Amino acid sequence: MAGTPTFAVSGGFLGTQRRDRDAPTVIAGVPVDIATTNRPGARFGPEAIRRASRMLVDGDHPTLRVDLTAGLSDMGDFEIALGDVAASLALIERQAAGIGHLVALGGDHSIALPLLRALKRRAGPVGLVHFDAHVDTWPDSFGLKYGHGSCFFHAIEEGLVDPKRMIQIGIRSPVQDAVLQWTLDRGVAIVTAQDVHQRGVADVAAQIRTVVGSAPAYLTFDIDALDPAFAPGTGTPEIGGLATWQAQALLRALKGVNFAGMDLVEVAPAYDHAEITSLAAATMVYEYLALRK
Repeated sequence: MAGTPTFAVSGGFLGTQRRDRDAPTVIAGVPVDIATTNRPGARFGPEAIRRASRMLVDGDHPTLRVDLTAGLSDMGDFEIALGDVAASLALIERQAAGIGHLVALGGDHSIALPLLRALKRRAGPVGLVHFDAHVDTWPDSFGLKYGHGSCFFHAIEEGLVDPKRMIQIGIRSPVQDAVLQWTLDRGVAIVTAQDVHQRGVADVAAQIRTVVGSAPAYLTFDIDALDPAFAPGTGTPEIGGLATWQAQALLRALKGVNFAGMDLVEVAPAYDHAEITSLAAATMVYEYLALRK
């Protein structure tokens, strides 16, 4: 094997050295975790995900046989307003605007709201494929209007997503009946983690395709969709979640869906002793990039 050893790969995600925002696909880190309601630390997620992505650069994609670094840029991390949620969201929206196809590395899940605000300018209300343990449709997060558990309440209320083209996969946390019913009443499809275990990947993937259809959709992946056995490094872990193979297989089954962007959020590497969570996160982004080929 020729080239740089895995441990010595440097630079951006998958080792890319390209840094501009005009590439076909642009990676950006969004190191915000001030909207978390349990354990903080997702501000260190972008760095950890990039570092773990070195494990994925030794060759082409194992099933598609394509080089995923072609056309890929990593512009570094977005600027944030330290300690100010609303100002940080405004900065994120402004920096995301104008990027043709953005893949954001979080950060907590609050970042999805400004990313969807920016996306609406060019794609209109999009469908949403949402991997998570939590519905994230609370009106607020313990009094914080734009907490990480309320991003999709605001996205629906602001018309950023079409809730009838929105599907949540891996849901299993405690949730108030009123919040769950509000979500269902808007037309959101909810697939619990137990549903995935019992129904199987092919059946759930078919439902995702049916729900989102052929119009533009957005993929948001909270790493706590995975069981803590596979992703311990996160702020709000919930047992009974997806295995990494299930999430990977579901993403691979979505080839051809008209995705307009992605975020991968809630990686808090301090709670993980061996880069397990960061590698899982990097691999989910890797599989998303493969869908673009």
